Amino acid sequence: MTDPTLPAARPANPRFSSGPCTKFPGYALERLAGAPLGRSHRAAAGKDRLARAIERTRAILGIPAGWRIGIVPASDTGAVEMAMWSLLGARPVEMLAWESFGEGWVTDALRQLRLEARVRRAPYGRIVDFAEVDFDCDVVFTWNGTTSGVRVPSGAAIPADRQGLTICDATSAAFAMDLPWEKLDVATFSWQKALGGEAAHGMIVLSPRAVERLESYSPPWPLPKIFRLTKGGRLIEGIFAGETINTPSMLCVEDWLAALDWAEGIGGLAALIARAEANAAAVAAYVAANPWLANLAEDPATASTTSVCLRFTDPALGTDAGFAKAVAQRLEAEGAAYDVASYRDAPPGLRLWCGPTVETSDVAAVMPWIGWAYDAERAARRAAA
Repeated sequence: MTDPTLPAARPANPRFSSGPCTKFPGYALERLAGAPLGRSHRAAAGKDRLARAIERTRAILGIPAGWRIGIVPASDTGAVEMAMWSLLGARPVEMLAWESFGEGWVTDALRQLRLEARVRRAPYGRIVDFAEVDFDCDVVFTWNGTTSGVRVPSGAAIPADRQGLTICDATSAAFAMDLPWEKLDVATFSWQKALGGEAAHGMIVLSPRAVERLESYSPPWPLPKIFRLTKGGRLIEGIFAGETINTPSMLCVEDWLAALDWAEGIGGLAALIARAEANAAAVAAYVAANPWLANLAEDPATASTTSVCLRFTDPALGTDAGFAKAVAQRLEAEGAAYDVASYRDAPPGLRLWCGPTVETSDVAAVMPWIGWAYDAERAARRAAA
């Protein structure tokens, strides 16, 4: 039995990885030529670029002036851990989880910090009911589930008069979704997601309420140096002016500034959001016309516009991790799509990054290839049976 006919055109850029994500259109290494390599990050040139990275991030995201922004080590993971280890323990805690990274934060809260936290879970494809969450507790949650393809639809359920802090892992949402900063006391994200920056650098955003907690509360456990945001009971303000806790890569900083240049040049946050929404819509249109494929998100209101997760609806194939992996391998072998297998802990299927650095024309081009790979692998299995 021969394979189905190959689609006529391949995506110009087959990079659909959910992290590190593809570079912005027109990216070239020559854009980094001005990086102060071989210089101290504490020299004037380094400090200037780090401060620019912070303030331009603020401007594009529309982060209020009273919110501190810092560049921290270990990507988004380091930023979330820093927030949890530095802030939790002062009040009761609620941990919300609907995908693997949220479950990771639950594990840290219960087993490492040994907090008696209330855990609210939802299965892959759903989110928890925010109406049931007690925001007089400190609440830790992901805005967009990178491995589940679901997101919080808005901040409407988060009360303005909450007594607890909201600690939000926003790494697959920042620069692609409209985040309600007044509802987020801590938000974290990495450079390697929506703007296609380089790995290992994270950012943490602190509201005035979070700063007040830091300066009035000392956790009962030891804090590693890379987690320390205060000294002598006062916030280390230098962290939020570009004086990083550890040595950053100035090449990565230059790369981040180039990504911010691109984002600003296309129209800022509104344009970034529109690009991600157009990409997700291209996937949705194909899914609507092909009943063998479905979005993992059960409620369209919670469907991610960045990490779009898909499942096969056939009862046998939809639970077969080997089938989904084989489909992804066929796509990669043909140069049509790289790194689109679902996350290892997620249900079998595919995951396409549809963030703003991806071109909608490439998303539209890859969808028929997914159909081809599905048909080809199904035909191969039938022939072997």
